[in-house]
Parts: sequence; C-alpha cells; structure tokens
Amino acid sequence: MTGAKRIALRAEAAGPRVDRFVAERTQLSRSAITKLARDGRVRIGGKAVEAGHRVRSGDEIEIDVPEEAPPLSLEAEDIAVDVLYEDRDVIVVNKPAGLVVHPARGHATGTLVNALVGRIGGEEGRSAGRPGIVHRLDKDTSGVMIIARNDVAQVALARQLQGRTVRKEYLALVWGDPGAEPAVIDAPVLRDPDDRRRMVVRGTGREAVTRFRRLASYGDGNARRALLHVQPVTGRTHQIRTHLAFARTPIVGDPVYGRRSDPSGLGRQFLHAWRLTVRLPHAGERTFTAPLAPDLAAYLRTLGEPRDTAAPYSEVA
Repeated sequence: MTGAKRIALRAEAAGPRVDRFVAERTQLSRSAITKLARDGRVRIGGKAVEAGHRVRSGDEIEIDVPEEAPPLSLEAEDIAVDVLYEDRDVIVVNKPAGLVVHPARGHATGTLVNALVGRIGGEEGRSAGRPGIVHRLDKDTSGVMIIARNDVAQVALARQLQGRTVRKEYLALVWGDPGAEPAVIDAPVLRDPDDRRRMVVRGTGREAVTRFRRLASYGDGNARRALLHVQPVTGRTHQIRTHLAFARTPIVGDPVYGRRSDPSGLGRQFLHAWRLTVRLPHAGERTFTAPLAPDLAAYLRTLGEPRDTAAPYSEVA
C-alpha cells in the first residue's frame, strides 16, 4: 500500500482479540489499532476485520500503518459562510452543501476550517488540520454545525457529544414511506471491507441508533417519497444514510446509498442538519436552527402538495 508500512503477524493460538494480540507484539496502542481496523487496515486472510475479532491459531494478520503526513498548513481563506451565532467560545454556522469541513488529502484548501481559521484561537486539533471541529457533516450535507473557538470549549463540546447529551435533528427526504408511527433503527455499522467509501450494517460493527418519524408524504407507487424528522442517538460515519438505506427507505439523491439510477435529478443527498441543541460554556443551553437549504426547499415544491403532514412540518416548509 502506497504511503504505508505493512506489519505481518501469525497467531500461535486462538482466543485473544485482534487489537490486544497486535498491541502486545508491536508498538501500536489498542486505540490506534482500533482506528486502523475501522479504516479497513487490519486484515486476516486478506479480509478486513474489526478490533474485537477473535484470532484463531494460524491466522495471518496484516496491518497497514499509514506514514505520518506533515502537518497541514492552515491558511485563512475568503470563503463565505452563514454564521448563525458567535460568542467567545463557539461559532455556529449553516454549512452549505459542497463545502468540505476540514482539510485532508485531496482537500487541502477550500474547507470550512480555512474559512474560519482566523477566528479560532485554540490549538486543539490544529496539527491534524481540524482546529475547533468536534463533529462533522458530509461534504454534500447542509445545515447547522458548531465549532469551538478555544480548547476549553472544544473539550466541553466533545464531552457532551460523547455523553450523547447534544440533540441533533435532521430532515431527510426518502424513497418510499415508512408509515406514520415513529420508529427506531438500532443496527451496528462498520466500514464496508469491500468498498471503503461506504458503511454497512453488520453485527460486529459499532453501536448505532437512529430515531425518525414522518413529517409528510408525496406521490404514489414507485415515486412515493416521505419527508422525515431524524434524530441520530449515536454519531457514526454516514449513520443516517446507512440506516435509512438499511430500512429500505434510502435518501433521495444519495449517490452512495440511494437508488440506482436515482431519477430525482437532485444532484446531492436530501439530508439537512436542521437543529442542534447544546449547552454552551458561558451561555447555557441553546437551540440553533438552519433553515432548509434553498435547493432542497425548491425540490420539495416540485413534488406538489404534501399529505399526511405532522408537526413540525409547518416549521420546515
């Protein structure tokens, strides 16, 4: 693998978890091995495995450890961003679709961090090119995000996210109709070992829970669509997109998890981070709302009058 060194090990006996087995025989920590496993870089017999996988006698284990990249140079850039709220601790923005959150390979510039770096004073995460970032949205998901302006705020926000006390609410338009009753998808997810762009539901994955309910429905038959109010309880990569596809109601316009040859013509997934409720270090609990993105609102209007509407549909439309 380009840009990585490969470690090869052979299991002498069955039983231990692969993360413990590798940690005892290398200089890698168990947390580092867990991250490598999530990225599909720990394999047994050529197949990616999770950190908790139990090794068997004779297993051939391969670990690809990426070479450390030099710190990214964070340059402030003149990128227009809709700021919803700002104080000495945080900046809350309405991220547009198409904007990458933080610099990475392939996106060294032109990111949300580049737009805000001049207003972020903390050093937490700076060497990784993501100062102030405590959560993220996919490039083509729009909506509300909160960014820490200092290290104290970053730690406080991160603890709330880890403790699942941050309330995140999304709007998603899906193919099909899940019905009027609220529902919960409780299905673990992991990186697809055959396609690293995707996440998949697997029993060996990490816990993932998503709640949703229908706000409105449109059309009939194969063209039937439903607007959902979605609340992820956990915060896994691509969680909402993966779970709704697993429930056979994929998001309209989703190029990875959606319908093949999606006929919507939307150009991106209809997924919008609508509301965020969080406790700020000096301003207490606040709720921030990002109005439905103009392209998504325009697409909804093309579907005609909705039916079976439920609160808070009037706040969305």
